[in-house]
Amino acid sequence: IDIFKYVIYGVAAAFFVYGILLMVEGFFTTGAIKDLYGDFKITTCGRCVSAWFIMLTYIFMLAWLGVTAFTSLPVYMYFNLWTICRNATVVDGANLCLDLRQYGIVTIGEEKKVCTTSESFVKMCDSNELNMTFHLFIVALAGAGAAVIAMVHYLMVLSANWAYVKDACRMQKYEDIKSKEEQELHDIHSTRSKERLNAYT
Repeated sequence: IDIFKYVIYGVAAAFFVYGILLMVEGFFTTGAIKDLYGDFKITTCGRCVSAWFIMLTYIFMLAWLGVTAFTSLPVYMYFNLWTICRNATVVDGANLCLDLRQYGIVTIGEEKKVCTTSESFVKMCDSNELNMTFHLFIVALAGAGAAVIAMVHYLMVLSANWAYVKDACRMQKYEDIKSKEEQELHDIHSTRSKERLNAYT
């Protein structure tokens, strides 16, 4: 349990740092920073950073999908256990059993059933730890699901931001070419005007 606790602390700290990095990435791809430092430099940097964070967020999203799937099994198991405990108090003398083989905890060859007739099952149903654990597993599942939704949303935002920065880079190149052509046309026009003026004089 102590190792698991430190793993949770490490994951929380890592995602806090990752959130700060995403915030910094958002600052470096905004128009204010581009106006301050120049369009082409920041759009090139922003494009590379956005592509990196898209890949990283996609990997984290797949990892959190696995965490969500992993936390859904205890919620399902504890819900069935809680239902059996509730039904055992309603129906007196009923022998209700929970087969652990259906959850993949034990192999098919082993027959491990937890039944309401045993004294340990009655103590477990009456304990506060069962309800507390059930609610903690629900909170863990909800948190993992919220993390997946947040990463899918942020992945969409990052993809749109990357496309915007890429288009801004192309637009900058187009504007540079257009300004060069206009300058060349202006130079040609002024040269011809000077030649006509010289010929007239």
